[in-house]
Amino acid sequence: MSHYYSEEQDVASNPVGFTYTYEDYRLDLKTDSGVFSKGSIDFGSNVLVNAFLKEAASYLEILDVGCGYGPIGLMIAKVRAASVVHMVDVNERALSLAKANAQANHIPNVEIYKSDALDAVKAEFNAILTNPPIRAGKEVVNKILDQSYNKLLPEGALFVVIQKKQGMPSAKKRMKELFGNVEVLTKDKGYYILKSVKG
Repeated sequence: MSHYYSEEQDVASNPVGFTYTYEDYRLDLKTDSGVFSKGSIDFGSNVLVNAFLKEAASYLEILDVGCGYGPIGLMIAKVRAASVVHMVDVNERALSLAKANAQANHIPNVEIYKSDALDAVKAEFNAILTNPPIRAGKEVVNKILDQSYNKLLPEGALFVVIQKKQGMPSAKKRMKELFGNVEVLTKDKGYYILKSVKG
């Protein structure tokens, strides 16, 4: 059986669309079976987008890990038009949707490509965001956190959304070990936005 963090999807395609808004910005997004949060943006992803876009810092090189069909990376790229947003996922169907959604919403400042965690990522970034695939297991989540540290430029920041009951304390501990710092930017309905800055 395939999961949204599997490369190939064996579930039948059944596309649906929805509109995602942030302030005056709007995305018309197409989703499908076999991708995470089909039909509407996941609550945690929306909390992450809002927390990140309220940050004062202007991050120019941004990475969205586990981008799915693209709501996080595309909204950030639309709002922060001077930035370049790399978007990676292992799920082929999600990636083709993300590319189509970027084109449909006229968002040129994105690079969308396949990567298992950050294995295929060559660039370095000022900011990395992830809504990690919790169901893939703690090992996968820790791999994303570890690789993110290595791909951040000095003073770069990692932003993670994670539910308390789905491993927030252990992710927070890991980030503190890696970065020497971690803060809770915001929390909403059990979802925590964790931020660590690379010294």
